[in-house]
Amino acid sequence: MPFRVRAVLLAALLSCVTAALPARAQTPAAAPEQALKAVLFYKLPLFTYRAPGVRHDTVLLCHLGRSPLEQTLVSLAEAPVEGLASQLRLLRSTHEARDCNFVFIARSEADRVAAVLAELNRPGLVTVSDIPGFARSGGMVELGVRERREGLSIIINRVASRKAGVEFMAQLLRLAEVIDE
Repeated sequence: MPFRVRAVLLAALLSCVTAALPARAQTPAAAPEQALKAVLFYKLPLFTYRAPGVRHDTVLLCHLGRSPLEQTLVSLAEAPVEGLASQLRLLRSTHEARDCNFVFIARSEADRVAAVLAELNRPGLVTVSDIPGFARSGGMVELGVRERREGLSIIINRVASRKAGVEFMAQLLRLAEVIDE
């Protein structure tokens, strides 16, 4: 997909994400917030360069733990990711993640996030979560909600991603807070 098309797609996706979230905290936003995080996770392969030797024709998206994202991901997984065949696997343990390309680590795993990241440490695997502080703890992509609930935030840990041989496209990096230390 050409650079310009990807840039427009990402900008449109993120503007929809921002517009769909309520501006006031008095309106419950848990359902839309989780749905938007699921869409961002599902579309992340479009903005990622993966390590050499990693299959590029099929994307295996995995979800570890329990979270409201599961149901949305199940419905999203029925469609290909912009021409790539995709599959979703719901994991009960990190041992089941050996073939995964992207793993969303649910908040239910927050107490053991360091151990989970250590077990998932392998080339080409992208780790994603909405656990606060995930990127600073060694995860690659943290999805959060901005202050005053004005849209989603993306935090990318480039040190962790480079260790795994993963790079993110410039369009995504421009929209994210980047940890490069």
